Amino acid sequence: MSDRIPEREAPGMGPGSGGGRGDGVRVRKGPGEGSGGAGDGAGIGRRLRWALIGTVVAALVLGAAGGAATALALHGSPSAARSTGTSGAVGACDSVHIARTVLPSVVTVSVQQPGGGSGGVGSGEVFRKDGYIVTNNHVISPAVGGGSISVTFSDGTTEPAELTGRDPRSDLAVLKVQQRAGLVVLPFADSDDVVVGQPVVALGAPLGLSSTVTAGIVSALDRNVPVPSDGGQTTVLVGAIQTDAAINPGNSGGALVDCNGKLVGVNTAIATVPNEAGQAGGGSVGIGFAVPANLAGHVAKQIIAGEPIGYAYLGLQAAPVVSQSGQTVGLFVQSVTAGGPAEQAGLQVGDIITRIHGHQASDLSVLSALVTAMNPGDRVQVEYVRDGDRHTTTLTLGEQ
Repeated sequence: MSDRIPEREAPGMGPGSGGGRGDGVRVRKGPGEGSGGAGDGAGIGRRLRWALIGTVVAALVLGAAGGAATALALHGSPSAARSTGTSGAVGACDSVHIARTVLPSVVTVSVQQPGGGSGGVGSGEVFRKDGYIVTNNHVISPAVGGGSISVTFSDGTTEPAELTGRDPRSDLAVLKVQQRAGLVVLPFADSDDVVVGQPVVALGAPLGLSSTVTAGIVSALDRNVPVPSDGGQTTVLVGAIQTDAAINPGNSGGALVDCNGKLVGVNTAIATVPNEAGQAGGGSVGIGFAVPANLAGHVAKQIIAGEPIGYAYLGLQAAPVVSQSGQTVGLFVQSVTAGGPAEQAGLQVGDIITRIHGHQASDLSVLSALVTAMNPGDRVQVEYVRDGDRHTTTLTLGEQ
């Protein structure tokens, strides 16, 4: 298993697969519930690539830094600046103070593939005093199945770590180190109080350089970013925090903190500018994304407790329907799970969903974001077209 994420085409981004439906529209390939979306929702998908940033090739000393990317588009609009909270002070954080207080809680995560294969480096932060550490799933996934994981602290000492559990859907994982006294827990902020424009500081191990500190601001909120996941699948970072603080390969799993030194997000992905061959560039262009701290804390607690991480599901598979001009006009229902939420709501194969829960059904990431952000039992309104007639129904999300 390589520590580089292979290049692949995003679901639904390829040429139309025929199967035309309606007047001047076609259904694109890439069916699935909870898969990454198609299209170019932010208008820049063709010019940028979205890359996970967790794994750096171990041979960094030879200049072979990793950080492979995937051709995926960003979807969702930045939210307006939130008016609540006091963390959006104008200016910059006291980065010197933050470095002194937060770095003891930030670790470098080193992984090696089973059988002594190649390794990689990411970041993490101390979640509990008894040795639990939060990082990204894609940081540790190369070691799954018999590989090794170790954690290096800011004082330079290294301890072996065990994988407590992981959740590919949120791209989060929890590690455990044994017999380590004096761990400094990184406190969590309420990420719902984060506002656009507030200063933040990123800490981690970019390119394997442990205890690196960079600063910036929160550039946008509530981004839904499709990224690679296990087994060639795609997941969506739901409600991600966008920042211009410099983060690079190796920063994944590291901390994005506010001026009080509290975690607001787990750094996970960056945008890179592709080269002439269409391959991803290797470093930060000032567009990075972090999993909100509230979600990270919730998932970590469930993993540590050994509880299954339940997600909502719709009970259908869909594919984008695009017009001759290339605009997505809805989501074509390809299959419906017998007895599932979609069938109970009256949806049928052949329906075209145009809006769901107040959002345009512009790509599959709308569905992915919905089932990741909402809870089983929540009710969502679905607008759809059947045989040229418009209908509305209410769907109660099931549990997957």
